[in-house]
Amino acid sequence: MKKFIKKILSFLAENLGWGDIKREIRDNNKFLQANFLQANLYGHKKYLDNKRLNQHEFKIFSQGGEDGIIEEIFKRIGETNKIFVEFGVGDGTENNSLYLFLKNWRGYWLDGNLSSINKIKSRYDFLLKPGKLQVCHYFITAENIETALKELGVPKKLDFLSIDIDGNDYWVWQAIVNYSPRVVAIEYNGNLGPEIKWVMKYRPDHVWRGTSYFGASLKSLELLGASKKYKLVGCSFAGTNAFFVREDLIGDNFFAPFTSENHYEPKRLFLLKTVGEKRFFGDWENI
Repeated sequence: MKKFIKKILSFLAENLGWGDIKREIRDNNKFLQANFLQANLYGHKKYLDNKRLNQHEFKIFSQGGEDGIIEEIFKRIGETNKIFVEFGVGDGTENNSLYLFLKNWRGYWLDGNLSSINKIKSRYDFLLKPGKLQVCHYFITAENIETALKELGVPKKLDFLSIDIDGNDYWVWQAIVNYSPRVVAIEYNGNLGPEIKWVMKYRPDHVWRGTSYFGASLKSLELLGASKKYKLVGCSFAGTNAFFVREDLIGDNFFAPFTSENHYEPKRLFLLKTVGEKRFFGDWENI
């Protein structure tokens, strides 16, 4: 059946200009996405205050504008050991820490999908061999997260932690008590608005089924962060990731109040589609 479909598509491409149509659709989508961002983000008065983070969004290897937000946060608070931990990294082609390698960071990736881990190991030997990256197949739970970090040799103090496991994110962050990242990025459930307190019932074997039942509301994450002495400093414009900075680093660098009502962004999943070349990360030289 697949071969038959390929033949049909090949015929359309050769005889009806289907390739040209696809390129036109892609270019049109790119134009529409750029126009939406210009009108609703970069040109919107809500985001013009210099202390807000969204004006600084860009994506190179992140899902949305997280690359730009992370870079801007560390411009404001500085870097220390330039070490990150990210779990829920997929196959390593799109996440919140890949761009950091271009800025001479090093870190640790964990994921519960063995196939994804094997792809990372085969694709990123140029990061693994010199020790810039350590990768581990680990199905993260609240019970095992600190054991996993200890086994990997993650230092107790690190610059950045990113949590995106499509379910128990809240419970896992709550369980991290002996590690003190300066910045935390965590996925929130943008379907729930800025005021609702809601956390998915904890199940250590939870696997996301592609529904809206996952994670935690932004308000619940705000309150959890406050209990751990972190402030909510912003959310990605696409409405997927929230960013927290440790209280002792806040100073006058970010837009207050540090509440979900102030920083909530609704889900705009149409902005997550990458328009243009297929993203690929390969070895490089700093020249």
